[in-house]
Amino acid sequence: MIARPDCLEPMKQALQLRLGQHLTMTPQLQQAIKLLQLSTLELQQEIQSALESNPLLEIADENETHYEPPTHEGTSTSETSSTSASAETEAETAQESAPSSEEFPDTSDTWDDSYEPMSSGSGSAASDDDRDYEVSDTAGESLQDHLRWQMELTPFSATDLLIAAAIIDSINEDGYLTVALEEIHLSLPTDLDIELDEITAVLHRIQNFDPPGVAARDLRESLLLQLHQLPTETLWLSQALELIEHQFNLLAEHDYPQLQRRLKIEEDQLRQVIHLIQSLNPRPGGQITASKAEYIIPDVIVRKIRGQWRVELNPEAAPKVRINPQYAQMMKQAHNSADTTYIKNHLQEARWFIKSLASRSETLLKVARCIVDQQRGFFDYGDEAMKALVLHDVAEAVGMHESTISRVTTKKYMHTPRGIFELKYFFSSHVSTNDGGECSATAIRALIKKLVAAENPGKPLSDSKLATILADQGINVARRTVAKYREALLIPPSNERKRLA
Repeated sequence: MIARPDCLEPMKQALQLRLGQHLTMTPQLQQAIKLLQLSTLELQQEIQSALESNPLLEIADENETHYEPPTHEGTSTSETSSTSASAETEAETAQESAPSSEEFPDTSDTWDDSYEPMSSGSGSAASDDDRDYEVSDTAGESLQDHLRWQMELTPFSATDLLIAAAIIDSINEDGYLTVALEEIHLSLPTDLDIELDEITAVLHRIQNFDPPGVAARDLRESLLLQLHQLPTETLWLSQALELIEHQFNLLAEHDYPQLQRRLKIEEDQLRQVIHLIQSLNPRPGGQITASKAEYIIPDVIVRKIRGQWRVELNPEAAPKVRINPQYAQMMKQAHNSADTTYIKNHLQEARWFIKSLASRSETLLKVARCIVDQQRGFFDYGDEAMKALVLHDVAEAVGMHESTISRVTTKKYMHTPRGIFELKYFFSSHVSTNDGGECSATAIRALIKKLVAAENPGKPLSDSKLATILADQGINVARRTVAKYREALLIPPSNERKRLA
């Protein structure tokens, strides 16, 4: 045996009391964050789900007095509730977006203090009783369905029908055949003894289907198919066929003098021929689409009234929600403790939900007004007057965290006299100017688009020339930056923009 040294004593268990602070994400704060980052359509679904799960919630009647979010510029509810020193945390971000717990009366309070019809919108709203927000499925048939329908109406033999089906399955959404005929030949059953010429013959029959130019193997073949389906009396048809069939490379290179010599025509005549070719569709399959139309419901409406830009929430963006007074009164009349607890819990959840909707509307309106105030030049003069703006600028102006601004500007849309824009559209990086100022990337893209639209078609501006012109206006951007902005605008390079004046 080994004796234990006297200096080693057995470990003792003890209780220790420690003081500490930490922030807790309550279910109410989590709900506020969730509602804040939802789009309008998602919010409508969330409201519908709440109406189905909570019997105390209902859609407000048309003649009810709706709640209107505060429009003052003072301290918001979010600022009052967020007093912790850790302003960078997610919990404080949630508190910025949600009302403080002190604002919510306990469910034991009188009903007169708690029953007030609330709205997630601003101002009086038009009637939306029995409004159906569900969008019907208006998607059309796909290109393959359209081609198969024509295939079934065409007198094909059983073998040709099998070949036609294989060809149609190999056509992409733009209408081009993406698989070589040899590969299609290998994919067919070998016991049918199908020759490659049979596949080619079936392909030629499919190429006469609608839309014109479908089942082509490249752009040149598609344009030829479309030209062949034009009436024979079409002006400049023979010259266009000659150009596409034999001089297509010269057209792609914009070598117009050489085209004039090859076709033996004058410049005005060549312009007419090219105009005929440009009237054709380079993506014939795009005429038949199975995609669904995506509808946008703007969250905010901006109008100019008496020379001032006014911002208000769209009253049609979400149903108006209130607490059902009949169910709430049952809490006073209920004699069963279980019934009282059930109604009490749902009443508290309903109050939190309505308050969260109001907080969402208040935050959204506050941020939208700040954006309009910062980008007043855009609303007055357009993209060229767009200022450089980042999330930090708005967060500092409204006294909220950047993550809150990010949530409230994602998938939220603003209806303006210049169109409908996502709130994030108004944020962009900046480039320094010669006078020490700043120019936003959006304004630079607008200037590039304007310069390209006004350029000489025969001598389009190169990226270097565009950079030089911008530098003359005090905007210092590198050629590669101009190229990046030009590509973002889907503007081809100068050698591809060259055309007859």
